[in-house]
Amino acid sequence: MSKKIYSIADIIDTMEILRSDKGCPWDREQTHKSIRECVIEEAYEVVDAIDREDRDGLIEELGDLLLQIIFHSQIALEEGEFNLYNITTELNKKLIYRHPHVFNEKKVENSSEIVYNWNKLKFKDRKVPTYTDILKDMPKLPSLMRSFKVQERASQVGFDWDNVDGALDKIKEEYYEVIESIDNSEGGDVEKIEEELGDLLFAVVNASRFLCVNPEVALNKAVNKFIKRFEFIEIKSKKMGKKLEEMTLEEMDALWNEAKIHKYK
Repeated sequence: MSKKIYSIADIIDTMEILRSDKGCPWDREQTHKSIRECVIEEAYEVVDAIDREDRDGLIEELGDLLLQIIFHSQIALEEGEFNLYNITTELNKKLIYRHPHVFNEKKVENSSEIVYNWNKLKFKDRKVPTYTDILKDMPKLPSLMRSFKVQERASQVGFDWDNVDGALDKIKEEYYEVIESIDNSEGGDVEKIEEELGDLLFAVVNASRFLCVNPEVALNKAVNKFIKRFEFIEIKSKKMGKKLEEMTLEEMDALWNEAKIHKYK
């Protein structure tokens, strides 16, 4: 069964075997719901491979993501719902329909107009009648991504700052409101602090959008940087003959500052 090159058709055949009575019990037991988290996990692993500039890793992770599409297609085929060719057909029809400047004679000036037309056609297809409905018409994305997209859609109708200065001033305003809510929380008004922190995060995302920075990607990079610097601290502490839990905060902070100027950036 070994081949040098496998096609999509080969993967479909393999998945059909895995789901058959002679296949794998685990694969056969799965449903759309039981493997839905895998789609999210594999998508994030694709992003991680891109961030690491890992070409081989990207090939592998894109394959894992493709597997999820094939898997769901096979489940749907067995249940008489649809198959992979229904997916590819709808996708190709959508690509042609939403690119009238390529496949028809519609004239566009720039990429922004292309994106605007794409969204306009998308919401027309979904029968979304109002601008508020456009903001509500959002999948259950992680909060950073969802806030980014909501702000992006609101900006398309002119509800936006003239420049990034307005967005940065809003961050300052929300920051001071967080401080105020903490100062006034003698009775433990956690909900008020939560509300103000939410507003601050929302404002930071808005500034990110203005600067063409994806907040999800930016935060993920910050997390990875934190882990690398923490690793540096742990390695250095071992060389010093000390355990992290026995070090003072000042000692760890000194190593942290050293990590910032080291290769762990």
